[in-house]
Amino acid sequence: MDLQEFKKEFVCRELEISESYGKVFSFIDFSNVNRWFEKDEQDWNNKLLIGENIVIDLQKLKIFADLFSERTRIYYGEDSHNKRSLSFTYVTRKIFGKRDVLTKDIQKIKHYVTDENKYVEIRKCNFDVEISVDATRMIEHFDTFCIFSGDADFVYLNNYLRKKGKKIIIIKGGYITTKLRESADWVINAQNIKKYITKIIKQKPD
Repeated sequence: MDLQEFKKEFVCRELEISESYGKVFSFIDFSNVNRWFEKDEQDWNNKLLIGENIVIDLQKLKIFADLFSERTRIYYGEDSHNKRSLSFTYVTRKIFGKRDVLTKDIQKIKHYVTDENKYVEIRKCNFDVEISVDATRMIEHFDTFCIFSGDADFVYLNNYLRKKGKKIIIIKGGYITTKLRESADWVINAQNIKKYITKIIKQKPD
């Protein structure tokens, strides 16, 4: 057994993803995943983060998903007028492959907070529909649908897929609704995979 096979066996055993799940396809809602650890004050070894932040490492995220997934798709909201956003998309496609990266423009919604036309701009990009369509389109090619998101909007999709004989794995950060939990065969807390998918960076000065 080579190192990669050993790591795959170890991680699957640790997360209780047995062979009974068959062929797994993973779908990553990155706008959800990217917020999983933003308020964490400790790293994966319970060490305090002082002057540091813990963030998602795209390369590690792909390597982790590939340990149990036959295919992994990632969905990311892009700001077509922002060079950093476009650069991020370029890097994401290099890591995950062009066919498995789906982007669309971020919506900028004005939320008025006073009667004097003062507002805050809320950036939003929802991929529930795209993920649902892709999962349905690929339904004959996987045994288990794994969603990296705690969004309750996936309850309907999960229940539909289960009626079609598929299993559901949810990887979530924080609280999820009872209905979402009940729509899955297995739920994994993001804190349990923090060591596999994150890196530590220095905080930028204010």
